[in-house]
Amino acid sequence: MKLKEWTPATLLELSGGYWSTCTLHAGVKLNLFTPLASASMSAAELAGTLELDARGLAMLLDALAAMGLLDKQGRHYTATAFSVKFLSRTSPDYLGHIIMHHHHLVGGWSRLDEAVKSGQPVRERVSHEDVESSRESFLMGMFNLAMMIAPKIVPQIDLQGRRRLLDLGGGPGTYAIHFCRQNPQLDAVICDLPTTRTFAEQTVSRFDLSDRIGFVAADFEQDDLPEGFDVAWLSHVLHGMGHDACARVLKKTVSVLEPGGLILIQEFILDDTRDAPVFPALFSLNMLLGTPEGQSYSQGELFDMLEKAGATEVRRLPIELPNGAGVIAGIAP
Repeated sequence: MKLKEWTPATLLELSGGYWSTCTLHAGVKLNLFTPLASASMSAAELAGTLELDARGLAMLLDALAAMGLLDKQGRHYTATAFSVKFLSRTSPDYLGHIIMHHHHLVGGWSRLDEAVKSGQPVRERVSHEDVESSRESFLMGMFNLAMMIAPKIVPQIDLQGRRRLLDLGGGPGTYAIHFCRQNPQLDAVICDLPTTRTFAEQTVSRFDLSDRIGFVAADFEQDDLPEGFDVAWLSHVLHGMGHDACARVLKKTVSVLEPGGLILIQEFILDDTRDAPVFPALFSLNMLLGTPEGQSYSQGELFDMLEKAGATEVRRLPIELPNGAGVIAGIAP
């Protein structure tokens, strides 16, 4: 399905849409929503608290109010109920980490033309860099998103009788946590880069699952994988790699599964025509900007790669997910 009919007005709205995006990013980066979640404050009062310029802050607060993310009464501002839930750092539903990850990507997206000309990335690969602020935003942003999606996915996947799960590229371990909570007989291992360990172990500890979920530090593109699993979960891992690397990782993953083991892949999945849905198509450009060979893959490509890795009974599970995401399953021989 194609996008809406275009007019000059909608075209210009799209072209200037980054104004609203940058306004949101500034509000989150400056942590405006947290104090306004608990008290009504004027621009001058908030500027004093956060050591900001009162004139510039008033303009930003008015813009956020115009966007419906703040309420303004007279000269005083308060966070809306929505902003309290998702934009205050004191909320368990805080989405600021993923918003700041998006903020760190803006510079690269402004150079998209350069990436298209060269076919090469124009920014550091965020999942591999060791800059604490951007890496924390990436990892905890993935945690934010997974905490929203995992409760919808996990109950729809039957792991009855399975005992040991490999969460490959699992980051902070959100899916390992939800699979273990859903399946009391299950233990799990998160396998990811060494720089991920601290975030993963802290997150697992928060859910009191340190006795059931371990961590193995490895670059799964280069290193051998731990063995002895009857289910493997690869969530948004393959899009960071080219075809050949995907083939190697999938072959290694299938090889560490016991016979009859289940391999599960979650990705933003393109139609086989590759021009829909829109989010996987745009996400493919995001991979162009930040990885040497990464891209979104079509359902046909993912099926083919999984079958060539040795999996049988390859199929897409009937799980409805946002942004063109889907889960593909196969069985180890």
